[in-house]
Amino acid sequence: MGHPQQPKRRVAFLLIDGMGDVSIPKLGFKTPLQAAKLPNLDAIASAGVNGLMDPVEVGLGCGSDTAHLSLMVTTLGYITGAAVHLSPWEQGWQCHQVTLHLRTSNFATLDEKTEIVISRRADRHFEEEGPILCAALDGLKLPSFPEYEVRVRYATEHRCGVVVKGPSLSGNISGTDPLKDNRLLLQAEAIDGSDEARHTAKVVNELSKEMSKILIAHPLNAKRASEGKNIANVVLLRGCGIRIEVSPFTKKHGLWPCMVAPTKIIAGLGLSLGIDIVEAPGATGDYRTLLTSKTTAIAKALSAPLQSCPNVFVPGEDEHKPGRSDGYDFGFLHIKAIDDAGHDKATIFKVKGLEAVDRAIGQLARLLWETESTGKFQ
Repeated sequence: MGHPQQPKRRVAFLLIDGMGDVSIPKLGFKTPLQAAKLPNLDAIASAGVNGLMDPVEVGLGCGSDTAHLSLMVTTLGYITGAAVHLSPWEQGWQCHQVTLHLRTSNFATLDEKTEIVISRRADRHFEEEGPILCAALDGLKLPSFPEYEVRVRYATEHRCGVVVKGPSLSGNISGTDPLKDNRLLLQAEAIDGSDEARHTAKVVNELSKEMSKILIAHPLNAKRASEGKNIANVVLLRGCGIRIEVSPFTKKHGLWPCMVAPTKIIAGLGLSLGIDIVEAPGATGDYRTLLTSKTTAIAKALSAPLQSCPNVFVPGEDEHKPGRSDGYDFGFLHIKAIDDAGHDKATIFKVKGLEAVDRAIGQLARLLWETESTGKFQ
């Protein structure tokens, strides 16, 4: 007699970006998380294990790239920038070790006389203008460095991805983003004092100036100014880094992984780790995202072959391909909108957003329970 087939173990990993906060007077000195009504999260917390963790090391406030990479695969120490596939690469660009990535740089508003960054986000709703300005910047030439190729692609909201390809580049430089409004635009500087880093800083500083020249002269900005809107006359270049190689998720954990993550930097990290990016119609990575579509996509990916597996993204292609017919063992679901609300200081919106996420978690739990009740999964 053969041994009875064991149920397949599958994992749903949900990451709510920007969930933490401080006490808010208008909320009775509660945090948005405390003020929100979250019955599903409360149930999970009461039945599970709770705690705090440092993704890399105690006291290190690392960026999205380092934190997510450390959560999913390994601790590599602090990564200064776009060290893996990020928004430009995951759209199909072929990047190599001599390619400098400037991850999710911001379209921003600069006072041209004082060089003060008035607003680090020219407009969070930049879905129409962003691709137009990226097309104008893509392929620009650097007068002092004609040997370098510059590529620019739109990411999401006010963000774009920038790649510089050429010789003797280093990721050990700072960016031009002052990180707060009403501060001077920064100059890129070498971090390690190497000749390559000093040279790269000069390249990036010239890139910043040439980008601004194109943006200032663009008719789209004249139109925005006439409408009383912030103009996008500077790109804040940040997260500089050179691509590194990392172990695939499957090799590290022995699980077939998939991901729903419309935010380009997270999706790019996933592709670097060999994680399939599952299609979820209406998932945008901002306030307008369809949470129900995201939870349904992850549930189907984890429930296949009982349910048809969603299609997955193919870098550099317009069409998607079918996902694994036998489904996935690990599904990572990233939610960005809560973090956006925190950045925008939209306190009440953040509370309502958390409550919407809680309802989506309830939906996901129900879908996974229905699959588990068949006895074939756990």
